[in-house]
Formats: sequence, C-alpha cells, structure tokens
Amino acid sequence: MEKLSFINDRQDKLANILCKRGFSYNYVCKLLRNKDVKVDDIRIKDNLMIEQGSQITVFYEASALSQGYEIVFEDDNVIVLDKKTGIEVEGVDGLEGKITGSMAVHRLDRNTEGLMIMAKNKIAKDILLEAFKNHKITKKYLAEVVGATAFNGETYKAYLGKDSENSQVRIFANAGKGRKEIKTAFKTLKSNPTSSIVECDLLTGKTHQIRAHLAYLGHAIIGDGKYGKNTDNKKFKKKTQQLFCCYLKLNGLNNQLEYLNGKIFQKNPDWLKI
Repeated sequence: MEKLSFINDRQDKLANILCKRGFSYNYVCKLLRNKDVKVDDIRIKDNLMIEQGSQITVFYEASALSQGYEIVFEDDNVIVLDKKTGIEVEGVDGLEGKITGSMAVHRLDRNTEGLMIMAKNKIAKDILLEAFKNHKITKKYLAEVVGATAFNGETYKAYLGKDSENSQVRIFANAGKGRKEIKTAFKTLKSNPTSSIVECDLLTGKTHQIRAHLAYLGHAIIGDGKYGKNTDNKKFKKKTQQLFCCYLKLNGLNNQLEYLNGKIFQKNPDWLKI
C-alpha cells in the first residue's frame, strides 16, 4: 500500500477532494468503505464535508493513482488530451496543475470524459478562446441514455436557466428572464427498449447543456446523479455519467494557429459497443 498525506486547501466534500488528487470516483468509494482515509488522524467511512486546513491521509494501491489523462496530440502551441473521469479541468489539483504551462480554453465536467484542447502559451489561448466564442470549433459527444430514442440528427432548441442554489441548470420550452437559448443536435446510433447510444452535436456551449437537455427530452444520461434518476443509475450499475467528447474539429484559427485549421481528432469511449 502507498501513503498520500496532504493539508486540505479548500472546504469541500471528501470525495471531491480525493478525485481532484487523481483517484477515480469508484476507487474513492472503495477507500471509504475500507476506511482507508484518515482526516486529522480519524478514519473516515462517509463522504463528509472537510474543512480547509484538515490533514488528509490516504492508504491506496499504487496502480489506483493515475495521471487522469492521455495525450492525443501535442506541439509547441497546443495539447489535445483524452481526459478521464473524476478529474477537474482547472485548479492546482486539476489538469492545469498536472501539465506544466498548459491553460484550459474550454471545460469538461469532472465526470465527463474525452477530448479537450489546451493552450501552451498566451497567444494560442487567445486564438482558441476566440474560435470557441465564435462557434468555429466543432465538438461532438457520445452519450448512453435511458430508454429507446429515435433522433435523426435534428437540432433541438430550448432555454437554459441556472439554478445556483442547487448548482445545476434547468431547461425551459420558452424564453424568460435569465434564460439563454440552447441548440443541440441529437442522432441515435443504436437503440433498444432500455438504453440508447446518442451522438450529441453541441451547437451552443452552456453549463451542463447536453446532460440537462437530454433529461428534459426524457432520456437522461445513464449514471448522471444530478439530472438522472437514482433508480435508473442503480439498474445500470453506473455512478458516473456515460458522456464522452468523441470529436474535435478545429477551424477559425488565425495567425500562429492557422496551420491547425481543418484538423480533426476522434476517439471512442471504452464503454461504447456498437
């Protein structure tokens, strides 16, 4: 067994703290069940709120602490990664802290896996941010959802409002105060009466857009504890959402990054079976 000991730098739930250190969510649950985590020298088995300044000690198997990403492409200006589940994008313990000199230009939720691009210098970051702002970079996702679907690639429009009190968003059919229009295209790749594989084309990029939009349409992502149903997640034995960024196409890049225009990156998740 290996030992990791550190001082917690921000109040948060214990599972969140350990996931940011590179452990998968499933492995964190195992650590807690086995009482392999100490907080201020007391063994903990529950996902408690941990105060800033507390000392956390973890006893773990060496193979359990992965770096949380795989480099798909790298040059002097950008890095394209395959991010694993349970890893934060930003922050000291996130991907920016693990990859020296890199800067995030878009996000994937902690438990969303797949392709993302990061800048290696300020000029590259500004160019990428402008391209994302102008919707020039294409991102597609694969999701495993509850129930049979019959999407044919249509674009679905709705309105998204933030529910800050519950750290989530809500989808509405009509415009309203504080609501932003969203557009997502969905295409069914495989379907049966209990679940479907859906390709999601993100036409606008809002917080939790795909997760909330699919749930609104009656097909929550399997494993999504925020927008799905616990009964469904237990039935499928999934604790993290089956959502993967499978496709990145770069366009709208000028000056220093013009050479990357038209470049496509593709990757499928391990759970995909078509």
